[in-house]
Amino acid sequence: MISAKGVAGIPQDFGPSAVTIGKFDGVHAGHRAVITDLIERSRAEGLSSVVVTFDRNPLAVINPEACPEPLLGEERKAELLAASGVDATLTLPFDEELSRLSPEDFVRTILHDALHARLVIVGEDFRFGHRGAGDAAALTRLGERYGFDVDVVADVHPNGDRRASSSWIRELLGRGEVAAAAALLNHAPTVRGEVVHGAKRGRELGFPTANLTPDADGYIPADGVYAGWLVADGVRMPAAVSVGNNPTFDGVPQKQVEAYVLDQTDLDLYGLTVDVEFVDRIRGMVAFTGIEPLIVQMRDDVERVRRLLS
Repeated sequence: MISAKGVAGIPQDFGPSAVTIGKFDGVHAGHRAVITDLIERSRAEGLSSVVVTFDRNPLAVINPEACPEPLLGEERKAELLAASGVDATLTLPFDEELSRLSPEDFVRTILHDALHARLVIVGEDFRFGHRGAGDAAALTRLGERYGFDVDVVADVHPNGDRRASSSWIRELLGRGEVAAAAALLNHAPTVRGEVVHGAKRGRELGFPTANLTPDADGYIPADGVYAGWLVADGVRMPAAVSVGNNPTFDGVPQKQVEAYVLDQTDLDLYGLTVDVEFVDRIRGMVAFTGIEPLIVQMRDDVERVRRLLS
């Protein structure tokens, strides 16, 4: 698969192609429906399938105060797009220059000149160009001028009512409903970060944890204890995951992600970049009256995690 960062990274002889465009935050069920259609149509018509996306949410440049926290880091998003089976991904750096392109300039420079598009597939809410001036109807008109067809894919409604969306998934994660979020994502909600040294309280209690750096990539779910997996160097290990500021102790930073790998007391992960995958929520965060009640609860948490993941 070709993975290009910026138009300059596209081979000059690339194409003709079938293209879809979007943020693809989460690469959720709605995105996958578009990508599936893209791959099927491209193969039927002898075209190269291409996903065009951006290195950040465009709102980060256009209206930073309204920009939501991303569901995935860019590295994880690239991996999921590559695994989808498309022939190429083009990641555009979304900056002031790109934000000022008119709809026609976007079509001409990227879809026509760079990708030699013959088919463009988008969702119903697709917008493009300066201040979102272009929509699917405008894209269809420009396609007639620049030699490509446009196909608009209907929204996916998993429960028959609400459409699959990144905002819905953020709502679920904000309530700790990671299993429901996974059903919309078609993959486990995941946080990726470097393992750093913590206060070592878990080790003192008999449950040493891998503490992720505060700037880890991915949407961190609501405070609580979760069943999950820690993935390091391609190895997936069952883990009890704590999210939050741990109210039993003072001075613990907010939204700390700690993962105890079951039955591992001397695992050295410091300095490694790992994935923490969330499977289900065990309980919310509780302030305990002392160390002994906390240890009893942690033992119970570990056994519940073990049963869930078995």
